[in-house]
Amino acid sequence: MKFVVIKKSFLMKCLIVNILIAIITTVCYYTGSAAVWQNKTPRKLPIYCVQTEEKVVALSFDAAWGADNTLKILDVLTEYDIKANFFAVGFWVEKYGDKLKTLYDSGRMEIGTHSNTHPNMSKLSRENIRLELETSMSLIENVTGHRPDLFRAPFGDYSDSLLTVAEELGLYTIQWDVDSLDWKDLSANDMAVRILKGVKNGSIVLMHNDGKHTVEALPIIIEGLKNKGYTFKTIGEMIYRDNYTIAHDGTQIRS
Repeated sequence: MKFVVIKKSFLMKCLIVNILIAIITTVCYYTGSAAVWQNKTPRKLPIYCVQTEEKVVALSFDAAWGADNTLKILDVLTEYDIKANFFAVGFWVEKYGDKLKTLYDSGRMEIGTHSNTHPNMSKLSRENIRLELETSMSLIENVTGHRPDLFRAPFGDYSDSLLTVAEELGLYTIQWDVDSLDWKDLSANDMAVRILKGVKNGSIVLMHNDGKHTVEALPIIIEGLKNKGYTFKTIGEMIYRDNYTIAHDGTQIRS
């Protein structure tokens, strides 16, 4: 009889332990702690960079407010015979459509959408997210004749709903893993040092078309990257279009 009591007590303890393990596992998964163990997260993530053995980097420029330096950036890219990415807000496209057309026709700028009105899109309803994206995509298509398939969220602000709607519209949501901080008016040399220290294979570099010293810094950045053995691709050329996963740090990995 004593053995039976001990056995029942042991089984009860095992049951309690198993229940606790199940609860902890569930909590870890839904809070994202599983990312530490499994190198992934249940939350949807945009693409911050690409895992690749190729020594390649993508330069990208966001456009929302000004346009004075836009064609100067194109001149530098043309001089060095490289391509880059340009993410434009819808109201910028309406105001500077001629410049966007020049960028696209040059063959050196891959055009993506940066929303229509530059809001914090994580705070929008699914319907308004869709309206922001569809409106800006149509504006870009009307100017260039090409419907964009890349999207960068304003302020880098995103949510699961935003990424889901973007995916439904055929858009790849793109972040960055190297920020030039040109919006802080860093000097050209400081920007270049920051970028050259931060890049790795498959990096995506964030800059802006109206940065105070961006045009001045661009030749230093390009020459520095070339000296380190890097070549340049557009983001569309660099990312995987299917059969991929995204790690907890936003790295896109070929499945």
